[in-house]
Amino acid sequence: MATYQADDGWDALGDPTRRAIVACLAEHPRAVGELADVLPISRPAVSQHLRVLKDAGLVSDRAEGTRRVYRLNPAGVAALRDQLDTFWQRALSGYQDAAEQPDEETP
Repeated sequence: MATYQADDGWDALGDPTRRAIVACLAEHPRAVGELADVLPISRPAVSQHLRVLKDAGLVSDRAEGTRRVYRLNPAGVAALRDQLDTFWQRALSGYQDAAEQPDEETP
């Protein structure tokens, strides 16, 4: 069985600021300064949150001149979506099983 990892994507998205960063990056790639301009936190704080998101595999970056531009990592986001689809399928299967159980109150 896999153990819980601190750099898990779900854990990274547990913070509302990181979710806001992901929402911004879903619109288009941005540099740290651009993210700090639209969020109520400092550039150093944005950088710290981006590091967590990068460690979780949800964002990637590349150098553009003297700045780094961050974007969503399609592979990391797809992995979260696959996990969510698995959770959803299990829930639907459980509901189907419960719905198909005979009613014990019927004589």
